[in-house]
Amino acid sequence: MKYDRTYNFSAGPATMPESVLEEIRDEMMNYRGSGMCVMEMSHRSKMFQQIFEEAKQDLRDLMNIPDNYKILFIQGGATLQFSMIPMNLMKNGKAVYIETGAWSKKAIAEAKKVGEVIVAASSKDKNYTYIPDCSDLDIPEDTDYVYICENETIHGVTWATLPNTKGHVLVSDQSSMFLSKPCNVADYGMIYGGVQKNIGPAGMAIVIIREDLIREDLADLPVYMQYKTHADGDSLYNTPNCWAIYCCGKVFKYLKDLGGLEAMEKINIDKAKVFYDFLEESKMFTGTVVPEARSLMNIPFVTESAELDAEVIAFTKAAGFENLKGHKSVGGLRASIYNAMPKEGVEALVDCLKKFEAEHK
Repeated sequence: MKYDRTYNFSAGPATMPESVLEEIRDEMMNYRGSGMCVMEMSHRSKMFQQIFEEAKQDLRDLMNIPDNYKILFIQGGATLQFSMIPMNLMKNGKAVYIETGAWSKKAIAEAKKVGEVIVAASSKDKNYTYIPDCSDLDIPEDTDYVYICENETIHGVTWATLPNTKGHVLVSDQSSMFLSKPCNVADYGMIYGGVQKNIGPAGMAIVIIREDLIREDLADLPVYMQYKTHADGDSLYNTPNCWAIYCCGKVFKYLKDLGGLEAMEKINIDKAKVFYDFLEESKMFTGTVVPEARSLMNIPFVTESAELDAEVIAFTKAAGFENLKGHKSVGGLRASIYNAMPKEGVEALVDCLKKFEAEHK
């Protein structure tokens, strides 16, 4: 079947599975005989409650989430979590952060407004192109948690091995790798991610948090900023992002039908290999990340100059490939190849870049 949609390599909002979009389209005007779209539906209605409960259960099944973890759907995206995490988890007012790129750096800046932040390791010295050794970190005993961004969307680095937290709670921002591979949830105190990269439309974050971390003693904290509020209200304290929950639920079912996260990981490894093999062979294009820290989701790469990068962007756009410009903070080029990007899209992009290289020797 001819692929008649644009190959969209955006870092987010990002491409979604075509079969999921077709289902959403077919239900848009009249969801299962209700006579209305899910966007118009009361979040208290029996029909939406079924959508909501199925989404939670499907996510729990996909990730094998233990019973002592809550699943919360919170508006504000991942950025709100930069503040909510220290506000809720800093009992002693101290946390350890690992700085591996733009998003962990932003999280550090927000946490410093709440308490003491110890940056125990950083890869800033080499422009965030690697993951520092975190096997023996200097972690004070009264540290409340250790924080990582497990996949840095802008710099394209990912953690192959989790840090040794020496018994302290691990908090992970998984926004741009969420549901891309199996995850042992019990290794973490909390996992969260904005859904607009790998799961659904923008405007919401999913938080998976161990129940003992949900505090009862934060009455002075604004009510919406308390995890207890969302846990007690089952994510329905106020009107949630019903549309995002509905779309995410469709993606959860799509992943289950595919064979789960083990199957998705195999597809992602195979897909990324196509692009990384090309970068290894190319004389014009170079990957910016050390091999052992390369992301399967976000692949930053460059030519010899910003001027040539701009030519590549214009050339690929004219050929039907969208959003290959690197983030404005780093420049260069970037291909985000999330779960929903078909392998054929990566192969087609590689062919296009080979053509550009051949014409510009």
